[in-house]
Amino acid sequence: MEQDLEKKLKERIKELTCLHEVSLMISNPNPIKQTLTEISNILKKAWTFSEASVVDLKIGAHEISTSPIPSASVFQEANLKYSSGLSGFLRIHYPSPPYKQEDFLEEEQKLLEHVANVINNYLEKERLKRSTERNDRMAILGEITAGVAHELNTPLGNILGFAELISSRTEESQTKKDVEKIVKAAIFSREVVKKMMFFSCEMPQNQEIIRVKPIISQALALLGPNFKKASLDYKFYCEDPKLKAQCDSIQLTQVLFNILINAIYVSPENSVIEVKLFQRNNDFYIEIADQGPGIPEDIKPKIFEPFFTTKPIGEGSGLGLSAVLGIVKSHKGEILCMDNKPRGTVFQISMPLRI
Repeated sequence: MEQDLEKKLKERIKELTCLHEVSLMISNPNPIKQTLTEISNILKKAWTFSEASVVDLKIGAHEISTSPIPSASVFQEANLKYSSGLSGFLRIHYPSPPYKQEDFLEEEQKLLEHVANVINNYLEKERLKRSTERNDRMAILGEITAGVAHELNTPLGNILGFAELISSRTEESQTKKDVEKIVKAAIFSREVVKKMMFFSCEMPQNQEIIRVKPIISQALALLGPNFKKASLDYKFYCEDPKLKAQCDSIQLTQVLFNILINAIYVSPENSVIEVKLFQRNNDFYIEIADQGPGIPEDIKPKIFEPFFTTKPIGEGSGLGLSAVLGIVKSHKGEILCMDNKPRGTVFQISMPLRI
């Protein structure tokens, strides 16, 4: 009897020590990977046969184990999940043999679930913290970008005007060729400025009740030569051809162009880009799916940041998707980047039917 009480007391002390150390670890401002690794090491010591236990933690891009997982094992498990949609698990393994499932204690399962909830709350707080910090940075950057865009508009207009004037007054072929280069560079720069203004939501909007399908069909038709040149095809699926929504047709076209051009850029020859239009409750959705290499998990959080691009220098300004985000947000909508199956990327845009 006394031995049982002593054993229970020791287990209780180990449990309380584990929870205390986990709480201290989470309060430290360390990187997420380091914090989860330390929690795993703390958890390992709390099990009865700690010398044989292996902690296995997986959620999102984080995969941690305190030592190699036995090829044959018994384990206890608790789920990891938080509101961003990521899910995973937290497991404690014993090698089998010599250990059996009965070697785990009921109290250890409760402790595992408790720590899993602590980890869930920690990850959610970190996500919200990063989201708040990112929103603050984006707001400041939006103000700066809007100011820069306005300042650049006037000199670019002057460059274009004087370049065209020179072109009209000279007959020298070399001068005309040089002026043509100036005009092309100025037009490219003006497009960058336009994207900066889209990103900062400084472009005027004309949000009217319009049919959405013709906007998508027109964008696909205008990009027909791009599809042909890249040896690609597209399929357009529409649940309701008469679907109407309140939006700016020009800005919606800009969104479609940016995403479709990116999809064309990454798609392998003879593949198909699928575009879907459908309605769910009070929102309409546009999905654009390619069969390219996909977007690595470590890059996904950065793709909507201004000036971020994976394209070679000179092929992209890094403002396309940030402009898309600015337009979608100004329409009270959302845009998600998801994995396509079996390969590729899906961009899903959702906007309210009425703003």
